[in-house]
Formats: sequence, structure tokens, C-alpha cells
Amino acid sequence: MTQKGRMKPVKKSKAEEPELEPLCCCEYIDRNGEKNHVAACLCDCQDLDEGCDRWITCKSVQPETCERIMDTISDRLRIPWLRGAKKVNISIVPPLILLPVFLRVASWHFLLGVVVLTSLPVLALWYYYLTHRRKEQTLFFLSLGLFSLGYMYYVFLQEVVPKGHVGPTQLALLTCGLFLILLALYRAKKNPGYLRNPASNDKSLGSSQIECLNSKGQEKSKGFLGADTSGSLNNRTLKDDLKGSSRVSAGSPTKVKEDWCAKCQLVRPARAWHCRICGICVRRMDHHCVWINSCVGESNHQAFILALSIFLLTSVYGITLTLDTICRDRSVFTALFYCPGVYANYSSALCFTCVWYSVIITAGMAYIFLIQLINISYNVTEREVQQALRQKTGRRLLCGLIVDTGQYNRGFLRNWHQFSTLGTHPFHHPAEDIV
Repeated sequence: MTQKGRMKPVKKSKAEEPELEPLCCCEYIDRNGEKNHVAACLCDCQDLDEGCDRWITCKSVQPETCERIMDTISDRLRIPWLRGAKKVNISIVPPLILLPVFLRVASWHFLLGVVVLTSLPVLALWYYYLTHRRKEQTLFFLSLGLFSLGYMYYVFLQEVVPKGHVGPTQLALLTCGLFLILLALYRAKKNPGYLRNPASNDKSLGSSQIECLNSKGQEKSKGFLGADTSGSLNNRTLKDDLKGSSRVSAGSPTKVKEDWCAKCQLVRPARAWHCRICGICVRRMDHHCVWINSCVGESNHQAFILALSIFLLTSVYGITLTLDTICRDRSVFTALFYCPGVYANYSSALCFTCVWYSVIITAGMAYIFLIQLINISYNVTEREVQQALRQKTGRRLLCGLIVDTGQYNRGFLRNWHQFSTLGTHPFHHPAEDIV
């Protein structure tokens, strides 16, 4: 009877456990694990109040305070969504606000246009080096690129098409080019060829060995608080055993030292590198592209080149149509530098400013496209080029524009054939290519 009496309260306590209430569209769980509301985004922010007080009194704000303010803003910047408000990356917001404002201010006067169009690349480069030095991922450049495409197309429809000089066929070609760019970018955003940790799915380890390692990890984890400790011990034991097995199979210690990635805990194949921004190794890594917020590797290099080529063709075509509309009876190159009376009308001035903005972006992408074509022709990646320049190896041509390491170069046609078959099937390298 005593045992039955003791069991009844346990059943009641389990039945009386309160269930978590579903979040409404404006509620969310903040970084402190507490339920919060979107309408209370400006409440209880001591760091922001302190920063504003110091800024009003002309006192310096400490970097730690600025970081806490940015963390608070990034946590509370949310939009209503089903089953809870979704967090918005703060790096997406500046291009959506600053780009239309800057371009419309630049269309007021010629001198304002020169100042704004000169400062925009400088600010973008400054932000790039700031995030690149801190090894941070950012959606700023991806947001800037996508919003620039959309905003240029919007200005073209609102200001250029109503003038009557653009036909339906030309508009359809430009629209198709825009959709092809988005499709190629979507393909380039996919997996570039990430190397998975053998601890997750390694066929060389039997199930009995894995169970034994798990049991050892669970025995070691007794007495510690939380379940994460046992998982970390299991992963660590698996990584150590895999690392030992890779050392035995690799041969000489020097090769193991060159191939082994201490951060990913795996043996890398030839031409694979660890991306310090993504935090993972990538097969045949070329570089980390901020415009797609992803690495360019074996699986998406072709889509990256395709996106660049379609963008250049579409951008040049759109620039030509716009200049033919606002500067009649002039060639494209002449109208770009001399178009009298273009600032007499605000509509034509805005179109001319957007044309120059597109020219700056197109020139930068054309330089990247040229470097990519040269590297593919010599069968080198941008990562290998940078390493060769630091170590002062390789052959430099055309004032350093071409860097030939000579390690993987098999001739122009064979290099392009190898590039065309990337990601389709495993390419068998010659014996001298194996690191």
C-alpha cells in the first residue's frame, strides 16, 4: 500500500506539467531564453541608453559597449512570422536603405554624383576589409547585389520604358537575362564541395567499434552535468581514433602534416583548403566570394562563372538600352562621358546616375571574370595564386596578372576540359599531383 501511495503523486506531477504555449506571430524567445515581444524592442536596453548618453555628452563609447549594443539590436530586430517572429540579419538592412537614397541624391547635381559614386566603392571596400579581417560572414554584399539588380530593373521600368524607345523584344531579353542571373546565383549558392568529417559517416569503422567508443564516452561522462559533455567526449574519441588511422595510412609524417586539417579533424585531398570564414574544408577551393556569401569550390565553380558571364552580358545590354534612350544620336561610349542636358530633367539624371553605378559594378565584375578565365586557363585556383605570391613561387606574367604555378598546368585545352568536368565524376590526377 505504501508503494502504491508513493506512485500516485508521481503520476499526478507528470500529468500536471505545464505545456509550452505556442508563440504568436509577434513573440519570440530572446538570447536570454525569455519570451519577448516585437513591440518591446526599445524597452529595457541599458547599453543603448548608456551609449546615447555618452554620445550626447560627447564622451567616447567603449568598444565593449558597442558590441553589446549591436548584439542587442541583432537579437531584437525581427519581423512577425508564423509561430514566432523571425530574426533579421542586420547586415541586410543598410543596402535596402542607403542605395536608393544615395542614387537619388547623386542625381541632383553632377558634382554630387561624382562624390557619391566615388564614395560607394570606397565604403564597400572598407566594409569588406573590416569583415575579412575579423573572419566574419556577412550578408551585406549579397543583399547589395540582389537589391542592386532589383532596383536597376525597377528604374528601367519606371523611367526608361515609358519613353517609348525600348521595344517588347528588348524588354523581354533584359527580363530573361535577369531571371537567368538569379537562377545561376541560386545554383552557385549551393554546396561548393564541403568535406565532411569522417566521424559522422565513416565506413571504415564498424558498428561494434563505434558502439564501444560510445560506451567508453558514456562511462567517462558520468559525474558531469548535462548531456553535451558525453557527446563531446564521443566526438573527441572518434576524432582521435580517426586521426590515428589516417596517420597510419598516410605514410610519411610530412605528408600527414600537410594533409591533416586540425580544425576539421580530417585528411584533405589534393587542392582542398580550409575556409576560415565558413569554418570548413572545401574541395578544390578557389576563394570565398562575399557576393554569394559562400565559397567557390569544385561543385559550384562552373555556376559561378556562368553567373558572372550572364551578368556581364545583361548589364552591358541594359546600359546600352538606357543610354540610347536618354542620349539619342550618340554612341554608347560618347554618351557615357558626354551627354548634354541630362541633368535638366530629374528622370534622365536618375537614369544616368544608375548607368554609372552599373558601369562601376560591371567593371569590378569584369575584372573578377578576367582573373577567373586566366586562372582556369592555367589550371590554378585563386587560393593557390595567393599562396604562390606569398611564398614567391611560380611564374609571373603581365605584371603579376598571370601567375603560373606549373604544378597542375596541362595545357590550355586540357585545363578547360578538366574545368568542364568538375563535379560530374572524380577526376584522376597524375601521380605528381597527389600531395
